[in-house]
Amino acid sequence: MGNPLLTFWYRIFGDAARSPDGPPPPPPGATSQATATIFVVLRRMRAPFIVLIVIFAVSVLGLMVIPGKDSAGRPAQLGLLDAFYFMSYTATTIGFGEIPHPFTALQRSWVTVAIFLSVVGWAYAIGSLLGLLQDHDFRQAVSTQRFARKVARLREPFLLVVGHGQTGRLVGDSLDALGRRFVVVDRSARSISSLDRDAYHFDVPGLAAEPSNPEVLVAAGLRHPRCEGVLALTDDDDVNLAVTTAAGLVRPRGTLIARAFSVRAAGRMRAHGATVINPFDAFGDHLRLAVRSPASYQLEQWLTSLPGEAVPPRRAPLAPGRWVVAGYGRFGQEVTRDLRSSGVEVTVVDAGTTTSDDPTVLRCEGLEADMVAAADVAGAAGIIAADDDDVTNLALVAAARRDNPDVFVVARQNDRSDRELFEAADADLVLVPHEVTAHEVLALLGSPVLLRFLKEIPRRGDAWAEELLERLVLRCGHSSLMIWQVDLAGPAAAGLRPWLLAGHARITDLLRSPADREAAVAAVPLMVVREGRDLCTPGEDLLLAPGDSLLLAGLPRARRELESTFVDEATREYVLHGRDVPSSWIWRRLARQPSGVG
Repeated sequence: MGNPLLTFWYRIFGDAARSPDGPPPPPPGATSQATATIFVVLRRMRAPFIVLIVIFAVSVLGLMVIPGKDSAGRPAQLGLLDAFYFMSYTATTIGFGEIPHPFTALQRSWVTVAIFLSVVGWAYAIGSLLGLLQDHDFRQAVSTQRFARKVARLREPFLLVVGHGQTGRLVGDSLDALGRRFVVVDRSARSISSLDRDAYHFDVPGLAAEPSNPEVLVAAGLRHPRCEGVLALTDDDDVNLAVTTAAGLVRPRGTLIARAFSVRAAGRMRAHGATVINPFDAFGDHLRLAVRSPASYQLEQWLTSLPGEAVPPRRAPLAPGRWVVAGYGRFGQEVTRDLRSSGVEVTVVDAGTTTSDDPTVLRCEGLEADMVAAADVAGAAGIIAADDDDVTNLALVAAARRDNPDVFVVARQNDRSDRELFEAADADLVLVPHEVTAHEVLALLGSPVLLRFLKEIPRRGDAWAEELLERLVLRCGHSSLMIWQVDLAGPAAAGLRPWLLAGHARITDLLRSPADREAAVAAVPLMVVREGRDLCTPGEDLLLAPGDSLLLAGLPRARRELESTFVDEATREYVLHGRDVPSSWIWRRLARQPSGVG
């Protein structure tokens, strides 16, 4: 019921067509990187070049000075051009012959010496060149120059991702699935080389360099006009702090998201305008929500799921009681603080590897079964295996299940490759720090309206969350959801303005399917923003106004169908008013002709 070519053109070229300034100029940095590469070559090859030039010059001069004979036997000497020409093809092993006359014995002797000298000179130069190609500084300069050129040629909005470990790779996969471009900088050459092996939809520029170096960040597009923001996702708080400092000073208005475990580093990052994610702190909030409001936790996880993740399972509400935290590192301390602040009694047991001086911590240097017994897990409502070693956490889970089969088990999974082991261990809740960080990053990169909606979930209660979950499952099934915002005041919705101004524009009409207007697209309205007010989970009979913004959750095809309604007049007329309008201009002209015209 519409023009698919028009919708396709809008989706692919809409942003470029609306840009009045055309493609942005290349950012600074590429020229300086090229100059640096040239200087490296000149510095390392200076001596070989000088040796070759001296050998060539001496050989040419000797041929000019040594007397020869012409065909008549008269004395003759080679001129500069003839001597230069002869040494050029001789030194390059082409060897056309003796010119302009056969050489004398003295000339041939000199040429013999010149040949061996040139061989030595070329061997020295080629060996130096091969050594230069293996030199780390040269290869780094060349890769940086190539990387800077790729970034400079980007004409689409992109994100600068610093750190391509487990978190950075997961965020990159999600950004690629969402159709967003990104650039990667990481210390590890192995991590950067994996970019070529990953099946991304776009060519992802990557550089193995020190991320805390501001020049590296500039080469990576920090000053590029298309750079949307910076994501500092390394495992080192100091590196993430250096990145946020540089980004906050060089590009203070862009999106800046950083991961941090230290409270001190997080405070410094926020001073430069960064939004800081502490996965342990975030998981503590999720844990409190999971044990008290399972439906709310399930809804929150589904709305912030990574691309391809289906609706997460829901656990039964947890009976109140004492909790055990096994392992008192950074995560153990964070989750203990969160639980105690919620009024939960917590017993902490540690193997003695941490340096905490908390007197309430039980020290147990035995096996995991001894730790479980010392903390009396048999009488606990839940246990959190919080060690930074996956083998230890799996052993804690197994020991806890033996002592108390009904205990609620939370396990920390440090390595992404151990997923199957933790699934087999049948933990009730698994913390994967890099997945928690990725969920938070994608939520922050989404709509600010989504962030406000997520904050409403814990306040609304489980009954409200249960009702919304039922609506989502009924409309979208159990598949992965896409969250997007529709701005009814923007240029994309200009064709809807007369309908909105008429005063009878209901959400349910906007969400009719272009294929069959009696059915709805696979999307559910989450929030309407009207004149600064948030209308949470509005009814589909709500009348829309021209300045509204609508937050939707649904399947990707629903977004495409809505875009078709916005862009294509024939689709819009069918969806909103039930009128069949010809798609092309020619058919619309013919449709206006009176009947009987032939």
